[in-house]
Amino acid sequence: MKTFSSKIRVPYQPVIWCGLLLIAWVACSALLTRQDLPFTAADEPDDQHTTWKDYGGGPDQSKFVALTGITKANVSQLKVAWFYPTNDKNVYQFNPLIVGNTMYVLAKDNSLVALDATTGKEIWIHAHLQGMAIRGINYWQSKDGKDRRLLFQMNNYLQAIDASTGKSILSFGQNGLVDLREGLGRDPKTIVRVQSGTPGKIVDDLILLGSATGENYISSPGHLRAFNVVTGKRAWTFHTIPHPGEYGYDTWPKDAYTYIGGVNTWGEISVDAKRHIAYFPLGSPTYDYYGGDRIGSNLYGNCILALDTRTGKRLWHFQLVHHDLWDYDLSAAPQLITVTHKGKRIDAVAVAGKNGFLFAFNRVTGEPLWPIEERPVPASTVPGEQSWPTQPYPTVLPPFGRQNMTAKDLNPYLLTDKERADWKQRIDSMGTGLYTPLSMTRETLSIPGAVGGASWGSTAANPARGLVYVRSIDWPSVYGKIEKRDLPGQDESASVALTEMGQELYTKNCQVCHGADRKGLVGPQLLDVATRLNFDKFQQVVVAGKGEMPAFPHLDESTLRKLYTFLTSQTGGDPRMARPGGNRKLEPLSGPVVASGGAPGGQQLRDIAESARAASRMGFNSYGAPYPAGASAPKTRYFVPPGWGLGSPYIISPPWSSIIAYDLNEGVIKWRIPIGRDKEVAEQGATENTGLLRSQRHGMIVTSTGLLFCTARDGKIYALDADTGKELWAGQLPTGTEGLPSMYAVNGRQYLVVPATTPLRWGRAEGRPDDATSAPQGGYVVFSLP
Repeated sequence: MKTFSSKIRVPYQPVIWCGLLLIAWVACSALLTRQDLPFTAADEPDDQHTTWKDYGGGPDQSKFVALTGITKANVSQLKVAWFYPTNDKNVYQFNPLIVGNTMYVLAKDNSLVALDATTGKEIWIHAHLQGMAIRGINYWQSKDGKDRRLLFQMNNYLQAIDASTGKSILSFGQNGLVDLREGLGRDPKTIVRVQSGTPGKIVDDLILLGSATGENYISSPGHLRAFNVVTGKRAWTFHTIPHPGEYGYDTWPKDAYTYIGGVNTWGEISVDAKRHIAYFPLGSPTYDYYGGDRIGSNLYGNCILALDTRTGKRLWHFQLVHHDLWDYDLSAAPQLITVTHKGKRIDAVAVAGKNGFLFAFNRVTGEPLWPIEERPVPASTVPGEQSWPTQPYPTVLPPFGRQNMTAKDLNPYLLTDKERADWKQRIDSMGTGLYTPLSMTRETLSIPGAVGGASWGSTAANPARGLVYVRSIDWPSVYGKIEKRDLPGQDESASVALTEMGQELYTKNCQVCHGADRKGLVGPQLLDVATRLNFDKFQQVVVAGKGEMPAFPHLDESTLRKLYTFLTSQTGGDPRMARPGGNRKLEPLSGPVVASGGAPGGQQLRDIAESARAASRMGFNSYGAPYPAGASAPKTRYFVPPGWGLGSPYIISPPWSSIIAYDLNEGVIKWRIPIGRDKEVAEQGATENTGLLRSQRHGMIVTSTGLLFCTARDGKIYALDADTGKELWAGQLPTGTEGLPSMYAVNGRQYLVVPATTPLRWGRAEGRPDDATSAPQGGYVVFSLP
């Protein structure tokens, strides 16, 4: 076994300490700097840890707050100070920003609302920002404070709104719009999806952006970019799929940059503002599960990448998965910490992945804090595939998630005896184990699966103490046999017609994620589409994609009307919303509305090239668009059955969701606890916390007073002792929660705000969620001490 650093590509040799005196000194230093000392109230008194005017709290994304009002002694006294209802039934994953005494939230049919942060009173509303990035926005102000703006992505544009007035800034970009489809090295009309659901990160006068590219063959490239916050002008681009002459180009086929997609940061960017270094967690190349057209290790796929924020220059990188075949994107925020390592104080960065590993590096040089071994992994048997023979394994840091499952690990709850027997037989015949490639001859079980391990919102830290907290999900993917598809003949491709009726369209394109009964599986339930989406909004979401939902650009307007009519006629919704023309006027909002819809033209559907429509004409998992002329890629493509294998998270025994606390001074796990209580599992006899199934999209806050706040899928916000994991308080929410909570102080009073708009579902989540007509109104719940 060998160890390496991706930065320098030579064997990494740990320092060997010699001499009894030196050893004694190191031992004494370790004792004096142990991180299990009590928390103090002044760990990080800088601005980024005393405000919440940035997604994730501050540039470093630590979710750490150096506010002293709420302590272990009084946290049990937290009460609801005020509640702001969203006045709709939408699910919001929005992380509220607080600047001074103003809070910014998304509510009221995707409207941006400015609130008084101490009372919840509305200050202004910019209405109906349909298609806005779902997880948050960015705040920036000039040095003199006169120019204050909110920047956000919407419908593949970048826009800016005046933070004081709520009105669009039309001097930004071209009449208020920066087209994010441009500047990626592809025809913009072939790019149907680029904006990320995560807001990016502002550094000085630049906004750094990743993207969401989709999962299919010939997706758009995930190049990283920076734009000027005042003008909208693009400042730099970093090619995550290297172009000729660039570092890493030889880790791909020679013309891969013309057709490979992905390698994108759709998750959270962390910034060392003092050093002007941004740390990007990068995702997989597409197609996710077969790489016959991308033979090689595929830099910068699945890397942590450090760039100079001013120029986009690469400083260092480390690839955590070579030639990814399991959709092991990196998306959780890299945690910037300071540790005592071998007797020295070192600024470090820790990265948690979907694969259940935590890696730690010197923040400046990229050198691993502890050796990382390249270990052999199973080879692929799929024709044309050349899986990478080894993968990186940490040698000191224990994994935070389960990485294998056998029949012995089947769930004692939620399964019938027959189901348990059937699953035992299936699992015994599957390929299992970490980094086991998918196969054409048998099913494959991967754990963590495609959405397991750590994802966005899943990491937090106490930076000065070197403590990192990871929220982990044990969610296996059960993949069917890989299927071969050859390039369709010209006549066949040209004759494909979208004439299916609505139910056939739904079965073909939607059922795998939303369920045969439309009650939701991987995607949300669609039983109340008529009450949530008029036709225009429905068309926009389906064509462009939203959040984790892929885009379906091949579905033209007449086809979408058939699908929409089927969905709305099956749900008893208002038939006027499905009538021909389907352009129900958006309802006027009550309150101080100052504008609507963003910059002019920002919500209009744009032209899509026929090649992009053809990319998925035969359904979600179709062959797709052909490779560019002259490309050396193979004409045969292989596909995993739709759904990413995510339909059976309930087969594994608990715990299903946990928080793990690492002390990276010593490289050990301090504690691990399941987070959340499942009502249905408790009714079946579970006496201890089991965590919750499908427990994605949650967040944490760490305080200098020794508390860790975390949301859970059971409709509660928990306060834990950050030293031990002991539960100290649980606050009840009116409904479930997704997205990151925020913490702030105004006039010396400390507040905790939690977005709570998600219907509660229990157990296998196969039944209907809390009825949309009777469930409590969701909104933003603000807690404080009496």
